[in-house]
Amino acid sequence: MSKEEKRAWILLVCAVAAYATYLALVLTQVRGGDLTSVAYGVPLLATVGGSIVLSILLDIFVGGRPEPKDQRDREISRFGDAMGQAFVIIGAVAAMLLAIADLDAFWIANVVYLCFVLSAVLGSVAKITAYRSGMPAKW
Repeated sequence: MSKEEKRAWILLVCAVAAYATYLALVLTQVRGGDLTSVAYGVPLLATVGGSIVLSILLDIFVGGRPEPKDQRDREISRFGDAMGQAFVIIGAVAAMLLAIADLDAFWIANVVYLCFVLSAVLGSVAKITAYRSGMPAKW
C-alpha cells in the first residue's frame, strides 16, 4: 500500500471517528430538551482539532518514510479531491440558505461540519477505490 493510500485511509477513519464522537457528545446533552440549546461549540472544535492532530500523528507513525509522488498518485489525489469538493460546495450553499432563513447558528455550524466530513469521506473513498481498482475511464 502506498503512502498516499495510507493517508486516504487515515483521513477516512479520523473523519468518521471524530464526527461519531461529536454526535455522541452533543446528543448525550439533549436529554429531552431542545437540540439547539446544547453546548456544541467546544465539542465541535475539539473533535475537529482532535481529528487534525490524530491524522498528523497517524501519518507520521503509520505512513512510513516519505515517498515521492508519481503521476498516478497525483492523478488519484486530484480525482479524490474533486469528488470530495462537491460536499464543501453543498455545505456552503446549505449554510447560506440556513442563514437566509434565519435559522439557529446550531444548524448552520452542524450542516457545515457534516458536509466537511462527507467531503473527507467521499474524497477518501474515491482515492482508495482508485488505488484498488484503477481510475475511472472518463476521468
